[in-house]
Amino acid sequence: MLLAQLSDLHITAPATLAYGRVDTAAAYLTRVIDVLSALDPRPDDVLVTGDLTDDAGGINEYRHLRALLERLKLPWHLLVGNHDDRTNLRAAFSGRAELGRDGFVQYAFDAGEVLRIITLDTLEAGASAERLCASRRAWLEAQLDASRDRPVLIGMHHPPFDCGIGFMDAIRLAPDHSHALDALLRRHSNVARIVCGQCASIGRSSRASRYDRVVRTVDDASGCVRSETWRARCLRDGAARVRAASVAQGNRHCHSTA
Repeated sequence: MLLAQLSDLHITAPATLAYGRVDTAAAYLTRVIDVLSALDPRPDDVLVTGDLTDDAGGINEYRHLRALLERLKLPWHLLVGNHDDRTNLRAAFSGRAELGRDGFVQYAFDAGEVLRIITLDTLEAGASAERLCASRRAWLEAQLDASRDRPVLIGMHHPPFDCGIGFMDAIRLAPDHSHALDALLRRHSNVARIVCGQCASIGRSSRASRYDRVVRTVDDASGCVRSETWRARCLRDGAARVRAASVAQGNRHCHSTA
């Protein structure tokens, strides 16, 4: 199976610009949707890892985003980031049962015949650092316990490690919560990767080999791990950056799961 990741869309209300200067809808998301729709083979699913809107999750921004995503003729799933609002998200995307009716926006779904994807909610309104509290971690552990016989990919907005960008590291997942997450994951060897958003450039710490922003999905047929990212660039073997267009031309690489 093939998984596409989009992140930090920062969609504004119609006829407005992000930060007063960037048309995130027409200049970016619309073009990305066109690229995704033209890919051959096409992704089996699209994971959108938070910061869906730009102005703290305004209802008109979410309505605009929904209108844009309805052009995407692929399955897609949404996560929340620090620019999002759970209530307005659910109101604008009514009918998306996976988002739930209240509480945290966390859910799990199957991608292809093998991979299980678990999405986490790291939003903590008004906090200086983002959170993955005990109740959210307990939910995650229950999901992992139920998926021990298959590979799992976890999606979340905030990286659980420093990326090296000061103002981004200030709003990363809180270090104590990152340590708790690490301890939890060490009990579940079937977690293949964590896919994150948030950072404007790709970063990883020396202990973050399993927490990078590269999508590494398990190939149904061979059992190898395929690295893909669909935003603007990706990492190949943890170093080389290439344009997403090259992926569309068949530049793919498999990594051993060992």
